[in-house]
Amino acid sequence: MLLKNYRFPGRYGPEWGSGGIFGLRYHNGTLYFTLAFEAEAHFIDLESGEEKVYDFTLLGDAPTSGGDTYNAVETVDEFIYFGGWVHAPAIYREEERILFHNKYSHVHAYDTEEGTVKLLWKDSIHHETDWAGEVSDIIYDPANDRLLLAREDGHANLGVYALDRRTGEAKALINGPVPKGTRVHDTAFFGVGNNFTGGLREIKALDLISGKWEIFKPGGSVDGRPYIRPELGAMASAYNRAFAFVRGGILAGNPFMGEDFRFFRLFEFYTFYAPFRVNAINVGGGILTAYNAHHDASYRPSSEDAGVHWATTNTISGPSVLIYVAPPMVKIVGAFGARVTSIEKVDGKLLVATNTTPNTGATEATPFDTGSRDIVVLDEKVIQERPPAVSFSVPLSLPAIAKKMGAGTFGGIPLDGYREPRMVLHLSRDNRLTVHEYDLSLPAGEAVSETFDVKAGRNVIDLSSFSGIVGFELEKEDVRGKARIELR
Repeated sequence: MLLKNYRFPGRYGPEWGSGGIFGLRYHNGTLYFTLAFEAEAHFIDLESGEEKVYDFTLLGDAPTSGGDTYNAVETVDEFIYFGGWVHAPAIYREEERILFHNKYSHVHAYDTEEGTVKLLWKDSIHHETDWAGEVSDIIYDPANDRLLLAREDGHANLGVYALDRRTGEAKALINGPVPKGTRVHDTAFFGVGNNFTGGLREIKALDLISGKWEIFKPGGSVDGRPYIRPELGAMASAYNRAFAFVRGGILAGNPFMGEDFRFFRLFEFYTFYAPFRVNAINVGGGILTAYNAHHDASYRPSSEDAGVHWATTNTISGPSVLIYVAPPMVKIVGAFGARVTSIEKVDGKLLVATNTTPNTGATEATPFDTGSRDIVVLDEKVIQERPPAVSFSVPLSLPAIAKKMGAGTFGGIPLDGYREPRMVLHLSRDNRLTVHEYDLSLPAGEAVSETFDVKAGRNVIDLSSFSGIVGFELEKEDVRGKARIELR
């Protein structure tokens, strides 16, 4: 694997913008990943070096496109179960549109002992513009020996489905958009909400023994300030808690052990900078995931929203960062370009799949993938080393807009490992700045806040006297101001 050059320039694969390398999973000597939008599932025997490529034609005729853009993969016994969505065949129209008649949601099984692929389940509504909910997560239920499918992205058949991994029969357990889930103790937690209209609105928990469902609402922020649009990117479990990585922060807790879900603000720039279209894995007892700078975006400004959606999805506030969560610590361990799409651990190495280009909108399709995708190999000891130098740049007009929506606190910058962190504020007016200091302690604590007078012009705020995570809030709006946060 390490001798191969896994770089993929854009090739034929009609869809919206760029897909990526998804579902990285090492199991029973085989490394699997899917290349989207080319709809290629790769299976590499790491002992022999033999590589097999499957083109999803068990779903329909070639040319196929799509594959997976949410890291829907699970392993049980000798099988790798991989899901997502595929056009089979893909139909592209010159007016930058994809026809969805042949779009299928799917789950396949790869037998690592036999080296064979089997189509386990598929679903389609055969509509021109709408589609059945994509499979965005697969979780094994060991109590009932079945697969639990999360489905959020689509127009029909959304929710959590139970899939018999032998017969391929699926039944809905709950309805409504569900992007991700994770298993904690004997319970499976699922985030419920639409990621393109407002994000996570509740967490539903399934008791795997009794089959009973319970519903929990996300709680308040540890900094005491409001938060908005917590779009859900990934979920993971550790410390007997569920962690939901969302735009603007992390929700963590477990009501079954007496601890409500609390919000920890993290990388809130009021853009679409988010832990989106990436997975989270357990490493060294903690959690490794990424917050992405440019995963979904409008390619052209729209007069319908006065260009606001274009601005929030195309404003690049910082690099994509790989973070290691080991409460109470959140530590930056890597800095990357537009986005990280998948992460896996193999033989003391971390495989990090990346992409230069985001997904785009419904009327912005091309007949080929528009990104350059590759796999970066890191030594897993990066989680123990000093973090990389990173800078974030925030137009203060964005927190000003958020303030009109009842929010406005920005940042949530982890300082662990940095010796000389600072913030440079360029302001158009005198103001007062509040710094909220907290960490990801469990159970959640409360932030300590300190307020400073800041002047019009250039202000340098030394952050070395703070620790943990810091968020920021200006008393008065400054639509012409700018904040630059430098971590060294």
